[in-house]
Amino acid sequence: MSILVTGGAGFIGSAVVRQLINQTRETIVNVDCLTYAGNLESLGPAGDDERHIFERVDIRDAAALARVFATHKPRAVMHLAAESHVDRSIDGPADFIQTNIVGTYNLLEVARRHFEELDDAGRQAFRFHHVSTDEVYGTLGAEGLFTEQTPYHPNSPYSASKASSDHLVRAWSETFGLPVVITNCSNNYGPYQFPEKLIPVLILRALKGEALPIYGKGENVRDWLYVEDHAAALRLVLDRGRIGETYNIGGSAERRNIDVARSVCAILDELLPDSPHRPHDALITFVADRPGHDLRYAIDSSKIESELGWAPSGSFESGLKRTIAWYLENRGWWERILSGAYRVERLGLGQGKVG
Repeated sequence: MSILVTGGAGFIGSAVVRQLINQTRETIVNVDCLTYAGNLESLGPAGDDERHIFERVDIRDAAALARVFATHKPRAVMHLAAESHVDRSIDGPADFIQTNIVGTYNLLEVARRHFEELDDAGRQAFRFHHVSTDEVYGTLGAEGLFTEQTPYHPNSPYSASKASSDHLVRAWSETFGLPVVITNCSNNYGPYQFPEKLIPVLILRALKGEALPIYGKGENVRDWLYVEDHAAALRLVLDRGRIGETYNIGGSAERRNIDVARSVCAILDELLPDSPHRPHDALITFVADRPGHDLRYAIDSSKIESELGWAPSGSFESGLKRTIAWYLENRGWWERILSGAYRVERLGLGQGKVG
């Protein structure tokens, strides 16, 4: 038996795989199709561990998924594979529909058949953990927090596709008795994040002395969660979460985007005193906002804190400094990415292809 992790070469998935390899004795089956954001280098030494098994499989391929389940007979599934960038979902929604909705459906069906073939002990042990986002809840005003009871109100193609997948998972639990747990997280940051999200974009552009684009006036607020803290929470929910329940996971670190940018710049000023681009905050540039840009997200994590004893390990400032130091010390990782087709381009203007 093993734990099957979908999207295990992605940002959050690779953190989960690294922790599972380092802190358990189980075999980890890593299912990833290696899209532009998937990178086996993100696994570090865990990728070479004999307990790590990589299956290059697209979750849109139901037959390939069935083969993986038949071969490895997982005792649990952690489903993190997803198209996840809002701007890309605006330019090209089709990939998000196919991967996040159809792919999740395929995985649920294969997992259901696998679960039904298990003996009583196997069924008691089996878990299907679906990893989702706080963006399914829509946007908040100046006050309040997302709780597990907050009604869904997705506002982007990405969040709508994730909301759809959440509903599918819940339906397969209620209709077919599949033992599921769902988690919804706030914005992740940390080492190995693909350079299309806010914090790595700011870091890498600042290192080159390029403009740091901030949407609108930078007033949009996000709750920031260090990726290693998130991975630890996911493992805890898999092991101890109550079947059929949802757990919100946040960093209790609300920040306006403009304040995040200024913090990144201040840390770069500190770590790079000889940089010709100091002060880095002079590079901040305000650009046209993206369509449907939610104003504020903020997570109430009291349920996972009270039931499972999880809490973030440190402050946003300490996590951000560790993150920036990692990017400075691991230029080879991101330089290899930037040498390919991706060029930290502006996305999300709604000018993508149809279909």
